[in-house]
Amino acid sequence: MSFLDKAEDFFWVEPKENPQETDRLMDEFNIHPTTAKLLVARGMTDASSVNKFLYSKLPDLLDPYLFPGMDDAVKRITRAIDDDEGILIYGDNDVDGMTGTALLTDFFKTLGAKVHFYVPNRNHLKRSAVIDALNFAIEQEYRIVITVDCSITTTDEIEELIRDKVEIIITDHHEPTAKLPHCVATLNPKLLNSTYPNRDLTGVGVAFKLAHGLTNYLIANKKLSPKDIDLKNYLDLVALGTVADMGALTNENRILVRYGLKQLKNTSRIGLKKLFEICDISMPEISAGAIASKIAPRMNSLGRIADPRRGVEFLLVNNESVAEVMAKELDLNNLERQKIERLLSDEIDEYIATHPEILKERAIVLSSENWHPGIIPIISSRISKQYSRPTIIISIDNEGVGKGSMRTIKEFPLLPILKRNSKLLMNFGGHDMASGMTIHKDNILEFKKSFISEANQTLKLEDVQSKLYLDAHANFSDLTFDLMDSLTLLEPFGNENPSPILYCHAKQAWPPKVINKYHLKLFLEQGDRFLEGIAIGMANRRRDLYKKGLSLKIAFTPQVNYYHKKASIQLYIRDFKIMG
Repeated sequence: MSFLDKAEDFFWVEPKENPQETDRLMDEFNIHPTTAKLLVARGMTDASSVNKFLYSKLPDLLDPYLFPGMDDAVKRITRAIDDDEGILIYGDNDVDGMTGTALLTDFFKTLGAKVHFYVPNRNHLKRSAVIDALNFAIEQEYRIVITVDCSITTTDEIEELIRDKVEIIITDHHEPTAKLPHCVATLNPKLLNSTYPNRDLTGVGVAFKLAHGLTNYLIANKKLSPKDIDLKNYLDLVALGTVADMGALTNENRILVRYGLKQLKNTSRIGLKKLFEICDISMPEISAGAIASKIAPRMNSLGRIADPRRGVEFLLVNNESVAEVMAKELDLNNLERQKIERLLSDEIDEYIATHPEILKERAIVLSSENWHPGIIPIISSRISKQYSRPTIIISIDNEGVGKGSMRTIKEFPLLPILKRNSKLLMNFGGHDMASGMTIHKDNILEFKKSFISEANQTLKLEDVQSKLYLDAHANFSDLTFDLMDSLTLLEPFGNENPSPILYCHAKQAWPPKVINKYHLKLFLEQGDRFLEGIAIGMANRRRDLYKKGLSLKIAFTPQVNYYHKKASIQLYIRDFKIMG
C-alpha cells in the first residue's frame, strides 16, 4: 500500500478567534482581515512581535559576538591567515553541512587564506568520520580544523585530534552531550552557557555567524576594507541550507532566509543556476517550497547514495560546462535515490499493512539488514508524519552495527530517552525532533522495548492522532488578490511558519476529476463564486464524492495559478469532510 493511497484521518484543530485583537492589528498595520486573523491564531497579538515578524531587516540580525567563544575563534583564524597556516573545513554530508562548508571555503578564499574542505562519505566509512578528517589534516599539514554542522558529540575523537596537535574550532547546532570537547572555541547556540538568543540556527547559519564575526573583527582592526567583502553574497547558501535542514523560519532565521531567497534569485553560483534549469524553476519563482521539494532532495541524494564532496564542489564550481555536467549528475543521483526509496517505502508499507498490531503501540521501531542507510532518514520522517508517532528506522550493516534515523512528534522529545538508554547505544546525536544513533544489533530488541514502552506511557491517544491545525475561517468572497498579496508578508513559509490553512463550507458543483492517477480536482461553489481545488494524493476518496451538490467542509491553502498568462485563485485542498 503506497502512502498516497492512505486516506488520512485528520483531527481538525480550529483556531481560537479574538475579534478585538484582529481589528486592532488590521487598523495598526493596515493588513487584510484574514491575515490579521491568521496572525492572532498563531499567537502574535502585540504590535512589537507582529512588526518584528513582518518587517525585520538585515540590520536586525543578532551580534555574532553574543556567541561565547566567538572572540577566541576569530583571533585564532586571523592568526592562521596572517601566518599562512592551512585551514581545513570539515563538514557534515547533508545540504546543511555542504552549504556551510562551501560558505566558509569560499569566504576564506576571498580573504586569501590557505583553505581546503573535507566531507565524509558516511555510506562507506567503517570508523569515525572525525578520525578520517584527522588523518587527512595531518597528511596535508593543516593545523587548524573548523567543523561545520557536526562534532559536538564526538568528544573522544576530538581529544585525539588535540593530542595530535591539530587545533579545533567547532561550529554546530546539534544538542550537546554532557561532556564537551576541549577546543579553541565551540560555537553552538544550544550550549548550556550560550548567551546567543537564537537556538534555532542551523549549521550553515552558525557558519555564517562565524564569517560575520570575523568580518567585523578584520574591518575594526583595519585588516579588511568594507568594500572588499559583501556578506550578502553568502545568504543564498544560508537560505538553501536552512530550508533543507528544516530550520525554524522564525526570528533571525526568517531574516536570513528571506534575504537569502532574494540572493538566490540573483545568485552568481553557476551550479545552482544549472540546477534551477534542470528543476524547471525560473529565477523569480525561487521559494522556500521550491528548495524543499526540488533543490534539497537532489543535493541530499549525494549524501544518501553518492559522494557528498561533490555537493560542495558543485556549489563552488565556476566553469559553466562542468557545472552543467554536475547538475545533471545530481538529477540522475536523485532518480536513483527515488527508486531505492520507493522500494524501501513499499516494503515498509506492506509490512505495516500486514502487521496492524504495530499501530496499537504509540511508537514505531523497525530494523533490517537490507535497507540502504542513506535512505532511512527520508523513510523515518515520512512514517512519523503519516502515523503521527515517534519512529525509528534502523539499517544494519554486515558487521552487525545498526544505523538508526529517528523522527518524532512534539509531545515526545527524543534526546532525553536517548540519554536514558545511552548504555545500549554506541553513539547518538541530533535534536529533540530528529536524531541519529548507532547501535549493535544485539541491543536493538532491548532498546526497542524500552523506547516503545516509554512512548506508550507518555503519549495519550490524541497525541498520536494526525492533526490539521487551521488558521482562519475564510469564505470564497474573502479570497481576493488583495488577500494573496497580503499573505506574502508572512513568507517565507516552512518549519514553524507553515503556509496558512483556511477553512469554510462549500458545495460541490459536479463530481471531481482524477489527475495523474493519484490526485483529485474538485469543482466547488459558494454563493455565486466558483473555484477549483486540487487535492494531492486523494484520488482514492473520489468514490465518496460521486453525488452532485454535496455540501463539504474544506481545509485549504489559497494559491495563485497562472494559465495562458491569466492569473486565477485556486485552492490547494488539505482535507475535506462531507457534511450531512
